[in-house]
Amino acid sequence: MSTIERTVGDVLREWRQRRHVSQLDLATEAGVSSRHLSFLETGRSQPSREMLLRLADGLDVPLRERNALLVAGGFAPVFPERPLTDPALTAVRQAVDLVLAGHEPYPALAVDRTWNLVTANRAAQLFLLGTPPHLTTPPVNVLRLCFHPDGLVSRIRNRRVLLPQLIARLGHEIAATADSRLEDLREELCSYPVMREIGTGRPPRPEIVVLFELESEAGLLRFISTTTVFGTAADVTVDELTIESFFPADVETGDIMRTLLDG
Repeated sequence: MSTIERTVGDVLREWRQRRHVSQLDLATEAGVSSRHLSFLETGRSQPSREMLLRLADGLDVPLRERNALLVAGGFAPVFPERPLTDPALTAVRQAVDLVLAGHEPYPALAVDRTWNLVTANRAAQLFLLGTPPHLTTPPVNVLRLCFHPDGLVSRIRNRRVLLPQLIARLGHEIAATADSRLEDLREELCSYPVMREIGTGRPPRPEIVVLFELESEAGLLRFISTTTVFGTAADVTVDELTIESFFPADVETGDIMRTLLDG
């Protein structure tokens, strides 16, 4: 049964469990009585749109799921989901382009919630060279590109450490968003030969951060990565947009990337 077919009470209880928030704590956060919240969860009272938004805010529910909660309560969604090419998102698109271009000669890319590539700078596009079309034809899924036997996996030197960490990160994102598309993606990634070889148990503990070590024709590239999201987003597309930026973990990697990009 989909979220839209469920009651408001079903959705609220699920998100309270996901966030480990008690009924009393949520009521306090939303400024209502615990009894009134209990009535909302059991269907004895009907919430207003404003009340649903306050409860969703108290549970830090993502915008896509806030729309689903509103629909479950009989209201129209309030958060638009526009393509990044929409004129209303021009400022967002320009900001992404500035961040990616400004990060060169090091790789940076933007992905949506399901890790599909939205855009990338020139340095990140170097990773795609030599990859077969069935992995580089849009939509390009960045995680599939790393795990698929025809993708980058054979060139990732520390795959036994990195790939389980990526699976663990995907698990955190599933817990945070309840997105079934991410669950399907995790199941797909775990079915690939590399994960059958490595296993899907607890990932090894990294020393400080998990490096991305990639073999290239120019030598071994070693990166650390950072994640950037948009604050106070009011559009589903922007709320789910993430910029992954890679920084050289050693002098040699920086030199190689400058040489590759100049070439």
